[in-house]
Amino acid sequence: MSAKDRIQLSDHFTYRRLFAFVLPTIANMIFLSIYGIVDGLFISNFVGKVAFAAVNVTFPIFSVLGVFGLMIGTGGAAIIGKNLGEQESEKANGYFSFFVYICIAVGIVMAVLGVFILRPAIEIIGVEERMVRDCMVYGIIGMITVPCYMLQFLFQILFVTAEKPRLGFWITVIAGLANIVLDFFMIVVFHWGVAGASIATGISEVVGGIVPLIYFSRPNDSLLRIGRPRVEFRALRKACTNGLSEFVSTISESVVTMLYNFQLLRLAGADGVAAFGVMQYCTFIFFAVFAGYNMGVQPLFSYNFGADNRVEMKNLFKKSMILMEGGGLMMFAILVIFARPLVSIFIGYDAGLVDMSVHGMRIYALIFITCGINIFVTGMFTALNNGVVSAFIATVRVVICEIGSVMILPIFFGLNGVWFSASVAEVGSIIPVIIFVVTLRKRYGYAD
Repeated sequence: MSAKDRIQLSDHFTYRRLFAFVLPTIANMIFLSIYGIVDGLFISNFVGKVAFAAVNVTFPIFSVLGVFGLMIGTGGAAIIGKNLGEQESEKANGYFSFFVYICIAVGIVMAVLGVFILRPAIEIIGVEERMVRDCMVYGIIGMITVPCYMLQFLFQILFVTAEKPRLGFWITVIAGLANIVLDFFMIVVFHWGVAGASIATGISEVVGGIVPLIYFSRPNDSLLRIGRPRVEFRALRKACTNGLSEFVSTISESVVTMLYNFQLLRLAGADGVAAFGVMQYCTFIFFAVFAGYNMGVQPLFSYNFGADNRVEMKNLFKKSMILMEGGGLMMFAILVIFARPLVSIFIGYDAGLVDMSVHGMRIYALIFITCGINIFVTGMFTALNNGVVSAFIATVRVVICEIGSVMILPIFFGLNGVWFSASVAEVGSIIPVIIFVVTLRKRYGYAD
């Protein structure tokens, strides 16, 4: 892309220009979700539904361990973007380097910790005995690349801040293709089962984490480069505070997923866990669209907040709200109409499991009516360096509403109560979202 055509953080964004800027990040997240989906397809169709359920039980543990990369990435991007908006590029690069080094160090600690907590964690969830071996094999192998998994999250966000979202996308494409090809050989050709799936995922995480590390460590034409760190633990604390909503959301969602699995094992056994896993895989791409848009637009809010450009912030806010709600309604319709063919891709070999999953999917799809706005507003306050508000919204959304729903609703509605839990939680969390958007609009200038 020529310098003339390059989209910058300081630009005015029409719908067309906004799409062009966030599209690589959305594509990035979609591609990440696709190669996660491919894992599920290969495991379910070539290893079996018990192994499929075991992987779905284990995966939330990785989300808990890797959340620091997401937190420091989103929270740090807000600080770096604000400094770039204030024309403090040297300061921004110092913070960038510091956050990368911290992420690597914490990743190593988390990998070691993960080895020790894996067995107790799956025992607490109450997995069936026939699932334990697959859980342990998938988990222990996966712990080796947890530092790269964290770096992958970190760089996904900071590629956008560096005005290089397309490069971030292509690195994700390469990592994803590596995962898909290796899945085929290790699961289908070599019959390595869940061990092969975990090795394939680990290699893709090495590509997604180490290649950006090399790129930013060398001279490049982006806004950022790894060099001498600006060691300020006050800035680290601020980054963690800014990214607290992502930390709370990811930790809580992982805990919620474990609670879902606990309830499903109690109410429907391994089939219930497999059905929920299928629903999650079918909706990964839709959530990826929201997450990708959120990551893509956050640096724009941070930059314009630093530059005190309230006109552009109003423009971005209005367009984002329209896109989030319109997209959510479209996703809801797609999932209701195409639930059966989507589910059958994963478990077409089991008619009873297909029926259970289709029924659950059509209820679960209600989540998309409001979750796009909730995700966007939470991310916007992170970008505006108000991690306290975004963390509060995330806490209400996941910790209070969703955990409360998944524990209470099944008492009265059985399995249907599990499927309704997520949508009930999203409706409940729209209330604090509206309150904060209205009360803080003049303070930050994103609305009149």
